[in-house]
Amino acid sequence: MSFDVASLRRQFPILARPVNGKALHYLDNGASAQTPLAVLDAVRTYETTARANVLRGVHALAEAATESYETARADVARFLGVAADEVIFTGGCTAAINLVAQSYGSLLKPGDEIVLSVLEHHSNIVPWYQLAQRAGLKLRPLPVTDDGRIDVSALSSIVNARTRLISVAHVSNVTGAVADVAAIVSAARAVGAKVMLDGAQRAPHGPIDLPALGVDFYAFAGHKAYAPNGIGALWGRPELLAAMPPFMGGGSMIGSVSFEAITWAPPPRRFEAGTPPIGPAIGLGAACRWMMELDWTAVGSHEMGLTQRLMDGLAAVKSARLVGPAGLQGRLPVVSFVLDNVHPHDTAQILDSYGVAVRAGHHCAQPLMDRFDIAGTTRACIAPYNDNTDVDALLDGVREAVRRFA
Repeated sequence: MSFDVASLRRQFPILARPVNGKALHYLDNGASAQTPLAVLDAVRTYETTARANVLRGVHALAEAATESYETARADVARFLGVAADEVIFTGGCTAAINLVAQSYGSLLKPGDEIVLSVLEHHSNIVPWYQLAQRAGLKLRPLPVTDDGRIDVSALSSIVNARTRLISVAHVSNVTGAVADVAAIVSAARAVGAKVMLDGAQRAPHGPIDLPALGVDFYAFAGHKAYAPNGIGALWGRPELLAAMPPFMGGGSMIGSVSFEAITWAPPPRRFEAGTPPIGPAIGLGAACRWMMELDWTAVGSHEMGLTQRLMDGLAAVKSARLVGPAGLQGRLPVVSFVLDNVHPHDTAQILDSYGVAVRAGHHCAQPLMDRFDIAGTTRACIAPYNDNTDVDALLDGVREAVRRFA
């Protein structure tokens, strides 16, 4: 089935904006994706026709806002294949991981172990490090293969009877490698441990069947998935959420309050203290609806075709080296590379002069950079609205960077 990328691009007004006198070629989607009209319209409708606080008001605007907010929760749940009352709105993926580290982490005991991987984003390292320092836990890192994948062959030597949680990226934000979730879940279940996935890089590429994955917690960010900034979602198994104490205290998350005793509301309210990010949550629901309306067989083929075009183009550049899987198997369209004798920031600046937006640096993954003995990479992340002109402009800029610096 053919994919009409030109029609889809028209849903993203910002793509018509010139940069440095050139057409915009936006390939920084792994940091923040762009937002379609359907999402902008949903947020605008809330802000202009139903702006009010949720849950407590009985006036018409409050009831309309509450209905839109809870509809958004249901839309996120459908996107994940789970029940709405298992979805918690957070300030982002980082906030969701911190929630689990604080709330589920409070149930752990000194000597318990948490398994991460060397390719994790700092957001899936720092909260666990802080918890380990505070609670006397031990972090155990899974190694990474030469092609940038979690080395699941090491699970048998690292996961043990003291392991309580394995928390890894569903898709690496540097190498694009998709985690072998089945192997990780199997290793965890063998010792009674739980599994959390950081889905920040996976969620922008279509609906997720969480029941089929068999994990216990899942987090993702709205701003990488065509939604506004400042919103994310956490899914957790209901029995785990019910056993977890709240992360923050305030309004909305209580059953009753006195100076003698406080009781907590059931999840998800328990974990949504204070006024939530209502407009962004409505935007996230709209983004999930928008994604669910796409033909992901066609979109996926389009994205991976562009990925192959990019990798083939880089392979033709003598000084370019890919950091991550060389083929399309078991990966998504996150492509990182280095150029011999060219700093990634210099590459990115040259690309910007071509209208190409990419990310350069360590991508909040310093342990992975240390694993490959590099200071950083240049990263291009492909979204459904990208096309051949975006890839070709990047390759033109790469060749210019090599001519100028290498």
